[in-house]
Amino acid sequence: MVLRRLLSSLLNNQQLIEKLAESRPIRRAARITAFAITKAQITGRDAASKMLKSETLQQIRQETTGKIPRDPGELARRARRVRDTFVNEVKEGLRDASRQVKNKDK
Repeated sequence: MVLRRLLSSLLNNQQLIEKLAESRPIRRAARITAFAITKAQITGRDAASKMLKSETLQQIRQETTGKIPRDPGELARRARRVRDTFVNEVKEGLRDASRQVKNKDK
């Protein structure tokens, strides 16, 4: 309870907050945080655009827009095709990531 009051009074002290904001470690921490957030947003956008362009997603959309087959063999064939496309895309992604890591090391 005492610690809570002490922290509350310190955090409500405008002069202390301004001094801390001007300090080098706090400015550096803010820069690092802003960089991390920006990098995460860019990575998220890239991943989302790759996913939307994905052959697997397009194939799933195509398969689900049509009539659902009653024949279990046809359903299994479609599922196999989607699985194979997904596996191929994962392999390509791993190869691309491996190439990027190798290029970064050079």
